[in-house]
Amino acid sequence: MILTCAAISIFIVTYALIATERVHRVAAALGGVAAMTVIGLIDANSAFFNHETGIDWNVIFLLFGMMVIVGVLKQTGLFEFLALWAAHKSGGEPYKLLVLLVLVTATVSPILDNVTCVLLVAPVTLSVCRQLGLPSAPYLISLILASNIGGTATLIGDPPNIIIGSRAGLSFDDFLVHSLPLTIILLAGFIVMARWLFRKDLSAPVDVNGALGDLRPRDAITNMRMLVRCLVVLGLVMIAFSLHTVFHMDPSTVAMMGAGATVLVSRTEPEEFLEEVEWGTLAFFMALFVLVGSLVQVGVIGQIGEIAAEAMGERELLASTVLLFGSGIIGAFVDNIPYTTAMVPIVEDMVATSPSSGAESPLWWAFVFGADLGGNATAVAAGANVVVLGIAAKAGEPISFWQFTKYGIVTTVATLLVAWVYVYLRYFALA
Repeated sequence: MILTCAAISIFIVTYALIATERVHRVAAALGGVAAMTVIGLIDANSAFFNHETGIDWNVIFLLFGMMVIVGVLKQTGLFEFLALWAAHKSGGEPYKLLVLLVLVTATVSPILDNVTCVLLVAPVTLSVCRQLGLPSAPYLISLILASNIGGTATLIGDPPNIIIGSRAGLSFDDFLVHSLPLTIILLAGFIVMARWLFRKDLSAPVDVNGALGDLRPRDAITNMRMLVRCLVVLGLVMIAFSLHTVFHMDPSTVAMMGAGATVLVSRTEPEEFLEEVEWGTLAFFMALFVLVGSLVQVGVIGQIGEIAAEAMGERELLASTVLLFGSGIIGAFVDNIPYTTAMVPIVEDMVATSPSSGAESPLWWAFVFGADLGGNATAVAAGANVVVLGIAAKAGEPISFWQFTKYGIVTTVATLLVAWVYVYLRYFALA
């Protein structure tokens, strides 16, 4: 009991330091890990080798591999090209530019995954905002929110989907049938809501010709031959991501193979692409996994789920509601990947005692929607959030915890409410 209270206290203090930004988030997270180690909850085995309580190396190497690919692509001028294209297409209208970037993000995130998507799109967003003299924060925040919503659509769109799909036996097609319709509804609603959320930053149009002069997208490409080679590799990586379950390859393996191939075909020197790797983001992720793993180890997350399962029994609508909103709330404070890993066996037991089973069970889909959409609530709730905020900070345009969270909470509440209506109508009222 004392150990559990100590673990909870350390987690709360660490989270408060991250949220208030009194201490750099990496330092706060590593300090929390150090404190967990002092009280005896963490050792080398639990931190580095335990699948349930340690670092998820698949996520870390997926991020590292894609960061290397992005680092090489950046040298070809591709991101400047895309930024100029978006600037010209928007006609200097800030809201139209935001819609373009959101649609690109929402299209890419279900095909790859939301973390990989933001790694590719965030540099473009920063570049176009600089070209037009626009504040980058509204666009980067929209990018995060859209990627987390869009990632809900497919089995590979968000890491929790892969975890849940594997345990529940849900196929790629099951996600298209059950998740894709809701995702389309949520994205349409978010595009409308974004105009209100960022109304102060989207009011004044920009003179594109004055900002860009005679500069055209094609002028940004610095090495066409290198770009073509890298895009071929990136295309193969995307195909491999989409078919990774067929090939029986983890996404992290695909990313690392893609990184190696990109470096080979581009003949880039290590110091050129390694400087683009967000080392602070990777360190923060690793510390966050270990911190949440400590709570899993003392049984805090599991106990919450078991209490909920016992209280709900066979009442599917109540169980679905609690899973949806409960996952959204808890997922706002802990990364949704370790949370999903801890909860999925409990949900499996709940499904086993409920009237519905398999892909037709509303419990699985309520869990998917809650875990995915809850990732928008705070700056540390999902991988995409951490990655983009790290990119922004490195670019000299940091977004604070609360600057993101004030928009994230509103979006999360709205999307969870729409998701509940969808679950109620599809699996109960109209079933």
